[in-house]
Amino acid sequence: MGLKRALAFCTLAVAVVATAALALDRLFPPDLSRYQARSTEIVDANGRLLRAFTTADGKWRLATTVDDVDPLYLALLKTYEDRRFDEHLGVDPLAALRAAGQWLFYGRIVSGASTLSMQTARLLEPRRRSLAAKAIQTARALQLEWRYSKQEILAIYLTLAPMGGNLEGVRAASFAYFGKEPRQLSAAQAALLVAIPQSPERRRPDRAVKGARLGRDRVLERGLEYGVIDRALFERAESEAMPGRRLAMPMNAPHLAAWLAARSPGTVVPTTLRFGLQSALADLVRDERGQMADHPDIALVAVDNRTGSVVAWVSGSDYFGRAGQVDLVRAHRSPGSALKPLIYALAFDDRTLHPESLVEDVPVRFKDWLPRNFDRAHQGMVTVRRALQQSLNVPAVLALERVGPQRFLATLRAAGAAPTLPAGDAGDSLGMALGSASVSPLEMAGLYSGLANGGLFAPPQVRRDQPRPAPARLIGPAAAWYVADVLSEAPLPEGFASLPVALRERRIAYKTGTSAGFKDAWAATFSANWTVVVWVGHADGTTRPGELGRSAALPIALKAFDRLPAEDNRAPPPPADVLRVSNWRELPPRMRLLGPAAAMSGGPRIAYPPADAHLELRAHETVSLAALGGNGRLRWLIDGRPLEGTTWTPDAPGAVRVAVVDEAGRASAVTVQVVRRP
Repeated sequence: MGLKRALAFCTLAVAVVATAALALDRLFPPDLSRYQARSTEIVDANGRLLRAFTTADGKWRLATTVDDVDPLYLALLKTYEDRRFDEHLGVDPLAALRAAGQWLFYGRIVSGASTLSMQTARLLEPRRRSLAAKAIQTARALQLEWRYSKQEILAIYLTLAPMGGNLEGVRAASFAYFGKEPRQLSAAQAALLVAIPQSPERRRPDRAVKGARLGRDRVLERGLEYGVIDRALFERAESEAMPGRRLAMPMNAPHLAAWLAARSPGTVVPTTLRFGLQSALADLVRDERGQMADHPDIALVAVDNRTGSVVAWVSGSDYFGRAGQVDLVRAHRSPGSALKPLIYALAFDDRTLHPESLVEDVPVRFKDWLPRNFDRAHQGMVTVRRALQQSLNVPAVLALERVGPQRFLATLRAAGAAPTLPAGDAGDSLGMALGSASVSPLEMAGLYSGLANGGLFAPPQVRRDQPRPAPARLIGPAAAWYVADVLSEAPLPEGFASLPVALRERRIAYKTGTSAGFKDAWAATFSANWTVVVWVGHADGTTRPGELGRSAALPIALKAFDRLPAEDNRAPPPPADVLRVSNWRELPPRMRLLGPAAAMSGGPRIAYPPADAHLELRAHETVSLAALGGNGRLRWLIDGRPLEGTTWTPDAPGAVRVAVVDEAGRASAVTVQVVRRP
């Protein structure tokens, strides 16, 4: 009976203790706020650090896991700090007994009994050294072991370990002292990072080289003693030079990083940028800027047409210079003539215009406005192909008059751009053909990437953790093909005719633009896989007399392609509905001539379906199309493809562009949404 009572008492005691421990654990959970208050990190598509930011308390505290560090570092850490870390439950009884015995025998502390779990607890809740603090740390260590895995406890230590100054954690120290991630540390570097946390200010190599060396060598000796490293490696590590200064943290794509960090503080933000391409194109911009007399600001954005992802974002090369922190990739600037291809694309899509159509480049007055070409001259009768390649102004204004300014503006907005209009402009100005509607290089890249993708437009994607925007068909494949065909045959700037990048390895379509007053020089270029947009100017709008997009921005864009991955860039076959003619005489009458709309009034207007309508249809259900006005036989087009008759059967849900054209070439178009009804 006595034994049974003793067992019952012991069982009850254990239950009471366990219940009390569980209650205390729930009432006083570990405070992880310091661990959770980490630096904001902006990383590339492969997780490589582009830029980091200090925490609210001014610390470099980069999230670090066991997988982020070299295995040799972990082996040295455990050997030096806590050899039985993987076995004990937060407190090492053998180490505690050894430390107590040494204290009793020598009358002073010879070695400590602090485990990595106890050190982690102290890093989470720093306290003055005392017996009470040690007791709390011991309890917290047990609590951490109860709640978290060994790898999770190590992650907290690796993130918070003090490394001198405002550096915390192994990754922050590895960047600051060695300029690299801690995945491939040398033995000497790993030993130094193990040693620093024991006395951060006395062992930081940028200010206390002697103390840092002594601490490092002590760790190496322990590693040699326990077989973590061999004699040869020990001797090489011991002779390795110490880092004598602290390096700057990575500073790639600083403008994009600052923008994203402000929107997602305290997190790791994954971007679509590619570190290698970002670095190569940033170097290109830096080199090109250095060769220009006035050292202008340069913005460059590159997009992968296959995914819609931004792979490089360069907003200048002097981030800490005058106006250097202006994000020029997102800044709205006058595009000059750079949007003309979109105007012609809409006209091509309406089947009212063709690259071989004729247009008379002569002075034409539009109400109280008389647009002139950049050189103040006119070329007379030319094809639309030549007008676009030579960036003639009057033909572009005539094309916009035919397309309609409001429709053109609506198309830009549907493509993801947000053009800025001059004060008092309601969006009906023909001046948009010559640059009155400002856009950003990022928006321009999205527009040209849409042309490269056959008329499917979506805003460029820059965050890898967000879904890709669904592309919208705003022009048909034939119209996009016409534009690419015309722009890819445009004459290259002087000095580029023999470059392999321009003629042999790539088929590059391009359009340049120069704003009024020479404030903005643009080049928008695309191949099958890549779109590159370059803007050159001054952030404060200072004029650059005589600097054209063709001479200032286009060479940079062409050189950028030489740094982009290779591609099979042969000319794609034309879509089935492309009209191939040898000259304007073979075109239908409505497509032969582009002239002022004053003599061509009274065009057709779509009566059904109305603009922006949502058509809820079952599979194979038809829609009857109707239009008012227009002369002669009306022709209907669905996403740029001719339709026989006036009955349309949608083949898939989504955005669809419906257009009607009369025999005089006048057109009307609406965009509707087809929704499948069960």
